[in-house]
Amino acid sequence: MIPRVPRLSSLWVRGTSASSAGATPAVGDGGGPSPSESPTGRTSVQTSRVWRGGVGSARAGSLLAGAVRITAWIGRSHAPWSASGSWVRETAREAIMKKPRAAVGSRCRKRASSQEGREKCARSSTQAKPSAPNGLARRQEEVELQASVSPYHLFRDTAEVTVFRESLLSWYDREKRDLPWRRQAEGEVDPDRRAYAVWVSEVMLQQTQVATVINYYTRWMQKWPTLQDLASASLEEVNQLWAGLGYYSRGRRLLQGARKVVEELGGHMPRTAETLQQLLPGVGRYTAGAIASIAFGQATGVVDGNVVRVLCRVRAIGADPSSTLVSQQLWSLAQQLVDPTRPGDFNQAAMDLGATVCTPQRPLCSQCPLQSLCRARQRVEREQLSASQSLPGSADVEECAPITGQCQLCTPPTEPWDQSLGVANFPRKASRKSLREECSATCVLEQPRALGGARILLVQRPNSGLLAGLWEFPSVTMEPSEQCQRKALLQELQNWAGPLPATRLQHLGQVVHIFSHIKLIYQVYGLALEGQTPVTDTPPGARWLTREEFHTAAVSTAMKKVFRVYEGQQPGTCKGSRRATPSSRKKPSPGQQVLDSLFRPHIRTDTPSLKIAAQ
Repeated sequence: MIPRVPRLSSLWVRGTSASSAGATPAVGDGGGPSPSESPTGRTSVQTSRVWRGGVGSARAGSLLAGAVRITAWIGRSHAPWSASGSWVRETAREAIMKKPRAAVGSRCRKRASSQEGREKCARSSTQAKPSAPNGLARRQEEVELQASVSPYHLFRDTAEVTVFRESLLSWYDREKRDLPWRRQAEGEVDPDRRAYAVWVSEVMLQQTQVATVINYYTRWMQKWPTLQDLASASLEEVNQLWAGLGYYSRGRRLLQGARKVVEELGGHMPRTAETLQQLLPGVGRYTAGAIASIAFGQATGVVDGNVVRVLCRVRAIGADPSSTLVSQQLWSLAQQLVDPTRPGDFNQAAMDLGATVCTPQRPLCSQCPLQSLCRARQRVEREQLSASQSLPGSADVEECAPITGQCQLCTPPTEPWDQSLGVANFPRKASRKSLREECSATCVLEQPRALGGARILLVQRPNSGLLAGLWEFPSVTMEPSEQCQRKALLQELQNWAGPLPATRLQHLGQVVHIFSHIKLIYQVYGLALEGQTPVTDTPPGARWLTREEFHTAAVSTAMKKVFRVYEGQQPGTCKGSRRATPSSRKKPSPGQQVLDSLFRPHIRTDTPSLKIAAQ
């Protein structure tokens, strides 16, 4: 039998009615669901009739919707009611008894002079992001999550958590990497400039190696040392500095965010992870947590690829880390572990550990400060004992022992243990999506005898989509048929530069460039206007640049590869291969050379050197 809750129901109705007192009656609210019989036995039409005595119908709708949700939840499972009735009542009471939002505007005007007020007013005037689940649903999710997880994967007492924090921070104090954004943040007194320095670094480090970012970050902060400086920059300037770093929307969102802080937030960065994520474009949960903990000392955990690897190994989590349940558990663990006195250092320590010691392949377990807590290491020892057929009385190693069924955080039975991988069996590797393959014909059109020196034609891409706003050689995307390519490409060139000799269009080779979701094959053509009158008039969206200007323009890495193929085919230049691929060996970047020089003096003869891994 489903228990009756008259007291909660009456309290709910009274609270809802009282909180709506004085509201203007709403007649004929539209956009709602069609009337249908609900589990409460009252239709939405019937409810609106009862409610039409002087309070908003939106309030009646939320009361009905809440009743439907709770009744449906009770109907799905009777058992949790007796054990969890108190928190259901309290959660419902808190959700229903909140003050109405009608006074948000007046409260904002009163608080407009304070930092907190500016943030809250901006949130109320900005399109809200999807709200979190209501309290009842959130608590129900937590109960379901805990019920499906074995304690083996959790930290069960404060002593373990304390050892984890102290061990990790002690290691970080000895071994932390000397990186420019850390020096910038540690030496900055102004909290807004400190947060800006962290923000830029965290955005650049998304999907990009530390060694690559160092040089870009240094040039960026020299050019735009403050939020105000960046807000006054143009998108062209940002794209120009960002060229070659990839994922170009990151730079555009940094610019948008800086302008929003300066124009709408009085030049002050939001102070919490919640407001950072809500107010700044392109700032997700991880980036918001990193800025809040490092710049403002908020005790909030973060989860990036390195932290995922560390936590999955320390707690032997073998399920897919990209799944909702596992992701929730990892964020919960990160929040439980973060040191409240040094949250920024703790989060950076966890990321450093994953980048330099707990690496994807060949981790340096002998140098790990968390050896004694690592379930993956214990699993390796157990497998070694089992393989050697150890004698009775050998040390017993704890295993996951779920009460019923398969633990939701364990490795699926279909994924056997690989003895050769050791702790690298964790985390489980996500299945990679196949890349979509596209073909593009692109042409380097050059005027060798142009006034002031040889010049090449570049056109600007659209302001949205792949490589938005960047400059490139005239290109057409089409099927890989050379005859069709030449005809379509010549037409595209003539749209920008007028009549051209078709016979001089030469195919030079191809370039393969991998984007995050696309494998793009560029068929490279070249055309030199040797005896023609130089083109002086160009339509909007096109420009003629010298070779030197090309190398400093806002062009993608793929276009630089295309130009190298073209240069390799020109008289008087170094001949190169007609085929350029991402696997070509390159000289270490300036950032990598800086890191190598920093770590070389720390190499000890008794232990292997730490390896710099992708972050």
